[in-house]
Amino acid sequence: MKKAIYILSFFSILSFSSCEKYLDVEPRASVSDKQTIYDNASSQTALTGVYAALASGSYYGTTFQSIGYLNGDNIQWTGSQSQVQEFINHNVSADNSTISSAWSAIYLTISRANQVIQKVPGVTDPLLNQSTKDQIVGQAYFIRALAYFDLARTWGSVPLITKPTETATDNSGIPRSPQNEVYAQVLNDLDKAEPLLTETTDRHRATRKTVWALKSRYYLYRGDWANAELYATKLIVDNANYKLLKPFGSFFQNDARATQESVFELFYSAAETNGHRGQWQPQQNGGTRQWAPNDAFVALVNDPLIGGTRSVLVAKDNQNRWYGNLYYRSPATDPSYLIRIAELYLIRAEARSNQAPDGATVANDKLAGAIADLNAVRDRAGLAGTPAVTKANVLLAIENERRVEFAFEPHRWFDLVRTGRASVVLNITDVRKYLMPIPNDQLLIDPALGPNNPGY
Repeated sequence: MKKAIYILSFFSILSFSSCEKYLDVEPRASVSDKQTIYDNASSQTALTGVYAALASGSYYGTTFQSIGYLNGDNIQWTGSQSQVQEFINHNVSADNSTISSAWSAIYLTISRANQVIQKVPGVTDPLLNQSTKDQIVGQAYFIRALAYFDLARTWGSVPLITKPTETATDNSGIPRSPQNEVYAQVLNDLDKAEPLLTETTDRHRATRKTVWALKSRYYLYRGDWANAELYATKLIVDNANYKLLKPFGSFFQNDARATQESVFELFYSAAETNGHRGQWQPQQNGGTRQWAPNDAFVALVNDPLIGGTRSVLVAKDNQNRWYGNLYYRSPATDPSYLIRIAELYLIRAEARSNQAPDGATVANDKLAGAIADLNAVRDRAGLAGTPAVTKANVLLAIENERRVEFAFEPHRWFDLVRTGRASVVLNITDVRKYLMPIPNDQLLIDPALGPNNPGY
């Protein structure tokens, strides 16, 4: 049972350091569940635990993010662990420990969110008014939506678990739901979160604006171009709070955090660090440089006509080797960047392009708007406007822009899969490899999860 994280109880997995006093209770079997979230303080602490799971090393701290870029075409593996090379070779096995860790971490996050969603509305405490309850529950709905979004785009068909876990076997035997149903759950959670949250700007906590940003990404993946454009626009027009910063490195260099570039980022401190930098930084900076930009990406990002000021993403170590420099702080307090305003510009550009008829040129209003959005991102990187003038060329230009803009963020693999371009760009001959395998250790624990995804 020890690896079946997605079926473990909330009380055996919540271990964030700030929650220790809250969790100083007897073993689960002898404690009434009602004692766990029962007042304002325990409700707030439970929400902190949800964010802690989201920020963990196996989720957005490092592991899940690595699936998004190691599978792409920007990164090389310099270490000796074959499981990482499996992503670069696009031949991931069901025994891959990265896959298993990410799966478990995402379901851990869902488990914590389920507790908050179910329990907080029933809490009676004069210090916990309805508005505060709404904020807590709305944030939990948002995080659960993000978790199921990540499950859907990574594995496709997965179990839908939306009720709190009371015992270690509660979720055993639940079959996987089809990918479309998982995506429907994402939208359902976002729709529930939206009215509960306020239309404020908070770059570390979910607000209604954060919901809009994830809805824009969701609709992009689902091919609903009009809604993808609509929700991206809600943030882009809010230029008092969100804007593309010049030069490119302004949102992360010099210990910057929570800049106007950021829509949603995860906070880390010297006490709770982000281990991501250790994989990127070279030995001279206390890292291992176990993954590094490959030659193709180094050439792109250092090309003044392609990378522009984004060349600050890479640097050379004392052995003249290139390394990635998005995560660099010591102690490792680098934020994890989940949504940036640059993404919203490029989502809107892609959505607008896809609403233009085939064969459209710049005379088409939607295509002209797409080019304007693309050029906004290019201008911020110190580049001239795109030479693309037809729909097909603009869509390709957006794809190439996203490759460089989000090189060390978890987008490239998922971009190529959702557009059907992975087979051409990455030379993947078996399209079944577009989805990752269900971890073997989970299948052994719960046969109801099987059979595995086709091709594994």
